[in-house]
Amino acid sequence: MSRRVVRQSKFRHVFGQAVKADQMYEDIRVSKVTWDSSFCAVNPKFLAIIVESSGGGAFLVLPLSKTGRVDKNYPLVVGHTGPVLDIDWCPHDDNILASCSEDCTAMVWQIPDHAPVRPLTEPIVTLEGHSKRVGIVSWHPTARNILLTAGSDNLIIIWNVGTGEPLISLDDHPDLIYNISWNRNGSLLCTTCKDKKVRVIDPRKREVIAERERAHEGSRPMRALFLCDGKVITTGFSRMSERQLALWDPANFEEPIALQEMDTSNGVLLPFYDADTNIVYLCGKGDSSIRYFEITDEPPYVHYLSTYSSKEPQRGMGFMPKRGLDVSKCEIARLYKLHERKCEPIMMTVPRKSDLFQDDLYPDTAGPEPALEAEEWLEGKDAEPILVSLRDGYVPVKSRELKVVRKNVLESRLPPRRSMSSCDGTFPPQQMMLEKLLEEIQGLKAVVQSQDKRISDLENKLSKFTNGTA
Repeated sequence: MSRRVVRQSKFRHVFGQAVKADQMYEDIRVSKVTWDSSFCAVNPKFLAIIVESSGGGAFLVLPLSKTGRVDKNYPLVVGHTGPVLDIDWCPHDDNILASCSEDCTAMVWQIPDHAPVRPLTEPIVTLEGHSKRVGIVSWHPTARNILLTAGSDNLIIIWNVGTGEPLISLDDHPDLIYNISWNRNGSLLCTTCKDKKVRVIDPRKREVIAERERAHEGSRPMRALFLCDGKVITTGFSRMSERQLALWDPANFEEPIALQEMDTSNGVLLPFYDADTNIVYLCGKGDSSIRYFEITDEPPYVHYLSTYSSKEPQRGMGFMPKRGLDVSKCEIARLYKLHERKCEPIMMTVPRKSDLFQDDLYPDTAGPEPALEAEEWLEGKDAEPILVSLRDGYVPVKSRELKVVRKNVLESRLPPRRSMSSCDGTFPPQQMMLEKLLEEIQGLKAVVQSQDKRISDLENKLSKFTNGTA
């Protein structure tokens, strides 16, 4: 990975450093589930980690400031009945988190700003539509309340969590989906699959617009990420089990623009992408190192920068959004490395002598305000993220409640009784229909009760015959 020519780049000397011991999060039983997700999600307010727990799936949510040893009785989020496989913070509300599980459901949670006193068991909404375990959750980057889930039933479902209803269902994959990435404005998806294909999908048209067979020849899982210019970066394995990083143009999927071969290891490479600096961070599961590369428009396009190495292997990794970084320390990225029993933040900084705000390191970045409503996106509108300046740092806003308005009539509340009848004593059609339904339900209940009685009588007679008393 040596470079023959010294290349001009302000990121040639990105320096990785772990925080001091008292700024780590300790005594955390990180999940042992054999699933290739990152097990960790972080935003400017909270750190969420999938943990081991008895009686089903759980994850831990800590305020970023709550460093040090975590009390073993600290309340968990425990709504799932099976192990949790993936979690993702909403980009438009720092208190909203989505999770998915082996119990075939995804759930959306409102995390309170204050420390919880008891386990969180009630999600805002439960999304039920998959027939097998759900392994991927991912929020839309620019539209409010749009959430994607993907399961082992090879199905992708896009939901409006504001109503709890599925909007789009995609069944283009014949095998297990490894990962999914939205592009910058959320108009396209890029997926990797066990059939070794990389697909670019237009979800609203429900069609695959580009695909590449055998993007990586190896049989181990692949990953793919959209870059901000529309190109795609993939990680995978060669036929000889060498780990690879490839850059593609979806308009011409024949050959990769660039291909980097790294080492032979079984650990799946988890890529994290910073759109502001065009740097990709590669974290291998089971590795003790983080490699980072700069993507440019000049050959060889993928430029190796450096490697951060430590002694202990990583079980998973979280990646802080740009607005959660410390701009006064020239911090351009922060990763949260999961060990077996702790979480260790790692700061990536560019050494600068000046204490002033570095405009070139911090262009305006994606802020927390959505650019579109769910209905606008579904109708075909697209919008780039709404950008904010980090010149004065970012201050997280207070919790805003996410209200779910279900369109299911049976779950909506009935209006007060006096409003149902008009002045002349007649009833509107809805009320008449409702009365009719209630009568029918009562009639069915009576039938069920009479049948129950008949069944019990017959069972009594049968038991007398079998006991020889009749």
